Amino acid sequence: MEKFKIKDRILIGITLFSMFFGAGNLIFPPFLGAEAGKQTIPAFIGFVLSAVCLPVLGVIAVTKSGGINNIASKVHPKFAFVFIMILYLSIGPCLAIPRTASTSFSMAVTPFFGGEKLWIFQIIYTIIFFVATSLVALHPEKLTEFLGKRLTPILLMLILVLFVGSLIHPAGDFALAKGDYSKNAPVAGFLYGYQTMDTLAALNFGMIVAMNVREKGIKKEKSVMYETLNAGWIAGVLLFVVYGMLAYVGAVSSDKFSNAIDGTETLTSMVSFLFGKAGAILLAVLFVIACFNTCVGLLSCCGKYFNEVFPKVSYKKWVLIFAGFSMVVSNVGLNAILKFSVPLLNTIYPMAILLILLSCLEKFIKDYKYIYVCSVIFCGVASVISVLDQQGIAIPLITEYAHFIPGYELGFGWVIPTVLGIIIGALFGKKTKNIS
Repeated sequence: MEKFKIKDRILIGITLFSMFFGAGNLIFPPFLGAEAGKQTIPAFIGFVLSAVCLPVLGVIAVTKSGGINNIASKVHPKFAFVFIMILYLSIGPCLAIPRTASTSFSMAVTPFFGGEKLWIFQIIYTIIFFVATSLVALHPEKLTEFLGKRLTPILLMLILVLFVGSLIHPAGDFALAKGDYSKNAPVAGFLYGYQTMDTLAALNFGMIVAMNVREKGIKKEKSVMYETLNAGWIAGVLLFVVYGMLAYVGAVSSDKFSNAIDGTETLTSMVSFLFGKAGAILLAVLFVIACFNTCVGLLSCCGKYFNEVFPKVSYKKWVLIFAGFSMVVSNVGLNAILKFSVPLLNTIYPMAILLILLSCLEKFIKDYKYIYVCSVIFCGVASVISVLDQQGIAIPLITEYAHFIPGYELGFGWVIPTVLGIIIGALFGKKTKNIS
């Protein structure tokens, strides 16, 4: 079997890590540490389960099954089309891609160029940002060279500098845990890990990694699958280590900077404490690289998928269409789209987790054709009820009774119905086998 040298294998893993690691991944762990304080370790364990383990499982599931379409089609081909379309639009031009530009702008430009004409700087910045990311995304087979070799090592080095600075000169002691972290830290950490959206991204990044594996000389499909899986594990380890360092940075700030309202403020306070005015530059570079990497990965995935579904429009044109649309959204319509896309995202997230877990258990359930259908229906209905409830929309009687489901108030109201769906699907019986 064809295999990479260790150096190339690590490089592919770093490339996958770079696509996962965006602004949210930079912000969430420090704020977890700042809020959890003395409960950082149990909270971090929960966070790792949803923000590291599930994405790695996603890469494994998609790689072994040959793509997300093969997994979702086990429910129904029409479900697969709608689900995947919503998935790509949500993590692409309707949410995540525009957010990479707006978030990096707020950290890299706003602190240095405030004032009434800030909107002019934002337009200029987003044009430059999306032109640059598009140029890289137009060559998805070369992402290892651009992201793995050049940008991500700089990102990792800056995070290491921040971590070592916090070790040598900590801002203070770990404070008492706040809010949900004081009651059930692992669950709070798990739910917080949802917000990275990496489980959804994992369902798409695998094919881009496989493309880069082939570009580096691996041609046999079994070998491509093997090296893509290795990339998933390496990316998972890197995420775990980097998240741990960032959570520690937040935890040591929890006492001195107890009034931070989010991860951005936590990081800003810490870098200012450690490095003074130079800290703002460090943070700006961190955010730009993290957002740039993720944007390139998302543009590549969305462009490739839509080119496969609508082949009359070339991959390059799709990349440019999504980049142009995202540039407009990031300047004028992000808040409006967030109001629509975030509830949609929260609806499909549990189903994405379910499909990943079912795919990983495929050899045990492959003869039970109704498990996929029944579990997805129950999971989807429960998710819709929960999301509508969060938006202040109650379904008579149903929403009221849903509150009695164990875990509903914590955001796990879909778990019990999903398990029930799996049981019902199994009770329908096995597939009938042809006897020759």
